[in-house]
Amino acid sequence: MTTRLTALAAGLLLTLALSGPAYAAAVQAVVPEDLAVPAPAGEPPAPVVLVLVLPPAPEFVPFVDAPAPSLAPQVRAMIEEAIRSDDSAAVAAVVKLAIKTQPYDGDEIRGMQRAFLDRKARALAAKTEAELRRIREAGLTELWKGQVEVGAFRSTGNTSNFGVSGALKLSRKGIDWEHAVQLNADYQRDRGTVTREQVLAAYQPRYTLNDRLFTYGRVQYERDPIQGYSSRYTLSGGLGYRVLEGRSMTLSLEAGPALRRTDFVTDPTASTASMLTSLDFDWKLSNTLKLTQDASGYIESSNSTITSATSLEAGMAKGLKAKFSYSVEHETSPPDGTLRTDTISRFSLVYGF
Repeated sequence: MTTRLTALAAGLLLTLALSGPAYAAAVQAVVPEDLAVPAPAGEPPAPVVLVLVLPPAPEFVPFVDAPAPSLAPQVRAMIEEAIRSDDSAAVAAVVKLAIKTQPYDGDEIRGMQRAFLDRKARALAAKTEAELRRIREAGLTELWKGQVEVGAFRSTGNTSNFGVSGALKLSRKGIDWEHAVQLNADYQRDRGTVTREQVLAAYQPRYTLNDRLFTYGRVQYERDPIQGYSSRYTLSGGLGYRVLEGRSMTLSLEAGPALRRTDFVTDPTASTASMLTSLDFDWKLSNTLKLTQDASGYIESSNSTITSATSLEAGMAKGLKAKFSYSVEHETSPPDGTLRTDTISRFSLVYGF
């Protein structure tokens, strides 16, 4: 019996040892009746209770203080260098490569990119707001931009000579309104006789209705005695539509009614109603090369006027460009003794301010 009690105690100790630190301070094991110590005659056997007293559990579990995993310093330095360049495309390329090589640090890498993009967005919003405030507070004589053009030309048609030309263009762009002023003058003499004296002055405001649609008005004065009129006044207005509005290419169309009063050199003065249609196309081929095409048509029953001007501009220095242009003016019913079509080829220098 002593052997069996010893075995039972050993089993309890082994069970407690395997249970690890999660045990009670004292454990009671009740010995079955067949192992009980014999009792006096007439009394049931008394059970034997084995009490094991164990040492107290430790108050804490030891641990190792290890730092949290973080992005490799070399990778972080590479991303920070790209961010300092302030180039969104470069940052995106570096972030893509970093995530590919350090996939477990993707959240931290994307967090650095988000912080960079948020900073750029805030800076752009602040710059846009400052620019809008500057435009709103600008005076009538502010925000104007312009260019001066001086050059030579060769004409065919009613005349075939060389001459000089000058032009001034001014523009002012606000939030909703745009204003454009245009002055052109061509002059030439042949053996003491004026063979060309063409003058054009025009003012056109625009009001933006939405991103594409706008309204416009136009006031224009012309003088061209060689073409048969000493003065012509035009008043028109209508709607315009921006067909293309890109960084390198723009195209807008305009259409509306027009009133024209023409003082002919030999014929009586005439006032007519017509329909004005115009096209304005600009194509920036490169940082220094630009192609433009402007065309307009005054369509009326008695005499329609169609003009077209194609030009190629090449940058030479800051603010200075060389310009080659070819223009055509066609009158369907000009006065007697004048040709219907005039063409002019120009080479000029343009200075922007």
